[in-house]
Amino acid sequence: MLRRAFGGLAAIAAAAVTSACTVVGVRDGTEEPRYDVVGLVNGAEVRRYAPRLAAEVTVGGDEVAARSNGFRPLASYIFGANEPAAKIAMTAPVSQAPTEKIAMTVPVVQSRQEADTWTIRFFMPAEYTAETLPRPRDGSVRIVMVPEETFAVLRFSGSTGPDAVSAQKTRLMSALATGPWAPVSEPEAWFYDPPWTIPNLRRNEVVVRVTPREAVTPSALAPPPA
Repeated sequence: MLRRAFGGLAAIAAAAVTSACTVVGVRDGTEEPRYDVVGLVNGAEVRRYAPRLAAEVTVGGDEVAARSNGFRPLASYIFGANEPAAKIAMTAPVSQAPTEKIAMTVPVVQSRQEADTWTIRFFMPAEYTAETLPRPRDGSVRIVMVPEETFAVLRFSGSTGPDAVSAQKTRLMSALATGPWAPVSEPEAWFYDPPWTIPNLRRNEVVVRVTPREAVTPSALAPPPA
């Protein structure tokens, strides 16, 4: 019992030390997925990400509750709830996206948000491959290979509440109303700091997958966020 308690305290302490610098807005040594900046459009940065491994869960609830509910099993996974009980370095960002349901009866693949369902995702350190990454013990945690993707990204600080995030998603979609890049997915949110970080020093981003505008038909464009 005592050993388990001390183990839990050690995990909490390790997390606090790792994120201590983020309280003042410095993310020293936290790995992020690599990307190339391939364009700018109306204040949004266009990034191309290479394929990367991620651990993810799908959870229900409102936007803020889902973020917390999804974080817990993923944090347990990287802190050792895996085979062979290995600790995996925390990376940034944590991704929160509305879960998509594929419409199977239309010529152009479209997606829609399932009500109150969210996918929370941790990206894995680049040192791992699909073969070497520890396997989760929790069946709700899935390991996925995320394909190469191009995102339009709008960075912001301050609140990460639903209203603030929704306003930033609207800004991003408005920025993409014209220009060479067209959105082709629902926008999602990326968070780089723990909740206790000073709001004005937080790094938050809203992102949406994009493709060159001439490559898509109007029916394939992403709708504006609700």
